[in-house]
Amino acid sequence: MKFQHLRAAAVVTAGVLSAAALAGCSGGGSTAASGGKTVVGVDYPRSDTDFWNAYIKYVPQFAGQFGLDLKTTNSQNDVANLTANVQTMISQGVKGVVMAPQDTAAIIPTLQQLASKKIPVVSVDTRPDQGNVYMVVRADNRAYGEKACQFLGTKLGGQGKVVMLQGDLASINGRDRTEAFNDCMKKTFPGITVFGEATNWDANTAAQKLQTRLTANPDIKGVYMQSSFALAGTLQLLKQRGLAVPASDPKHVFIVSNDGIPEELAKIRAGEMDATVSQPADLFAKYALQYVKDAIAGKTPAPGKTDHDSTIIQVRDGLMEDQLAAPLVTADGARFGPVSSVKVDDQSLWGNSKS
Repeated sequence: MKFQHLRAAAVVTAGVLSAAALAGCSGGGSTAASGGKTVVGVDYPRSDTDFWNAYIKYVPQFAGQFGLDLKTTNSQNDVANLTANVQTMISQGVKGVVMAPQDTAAIIPTLQQLASKKIPVVSVDTRPDQGNVYMVVRADNRAYGEKACQFLGTKLGGQGKVVMLQGDLASINGRDRTEAFNDCMKKTFPGITVFGEATNWDANTAAQKLQTRLTANPDIKGVYMQSSFALAGTLQLLKQRGLAVPASDPKHVFIVSNDGIPEELAKIRAGEMDATVSQPADLFAKYALQYVKDAIAGKTPAPGKTDHDSTIIQVRDGLMEDQLAAPLVTADGARFGPVSSVKVDDQSLWGNSKS
């Protein structure tokens, strides 16, 4: 999730840095030192994408509702930074930690240290490859790949070539989306050729690889971006090649993304892209903080349906995941095989929120 939108990122990054500076000077980390509020550490994984900037905006809003005092840091997609940030949080006396580790293997020693200190952890958007946390708050990332496959496969009539701009395959999200998309295509649309391009969630890498692939295969008819980090570069390349045309034009290249940021919704309305899967930035923030509060209070979660239209599954012994709803969004709200979609103007989508 990573294309840089400079103005928005600059504003939010400044806010994050200010919050981090204040966290270090706010006078201790105990509950008593915070006017009776429970102190929780939240590490933001990055501030160079619209999706994560939205998450950063929502976190303090929900912290206020839950009566939590925050100590915030930003690891900027670097697990070494995240490890150092956690050490700072521990020294500040946090009672729980919310994080979104982008490298789901390298974070394991840090999780073990927190467990040894009996500091509960909630992981947002990603799930550690090993070890346990109190709760993982994410959507079903395999469903992201499945929905993108059903959309493109239906639009292409089961024939043609598509490019998949993968995220980081060191991340469970990148692996889940990639595997599900490939599995669906092989099973349901065997007449479609998929070119997988690893991008490490990097916009420049995505643009370069898409350009190379389009040069070698000018008859490509679909692009699956595993997040909005690749949006601007993809649209620019298609425009340069005269392929940014309405869906009714035979030259049209169908584009589906993952995130549901406001820009994606605007592009769908304008006919410049075709679909996205709305990943709930607001609910990631809300339920991450709810679960860390529950963990500190000693509550024990259980698998099953929740009261917020999601399902908690047991991933392995000692690890549960609340899989939040993430609908496919299209211009007309049509159905694509077994996958239904919601219309782009649906006001339940966080990307349409004015707050």
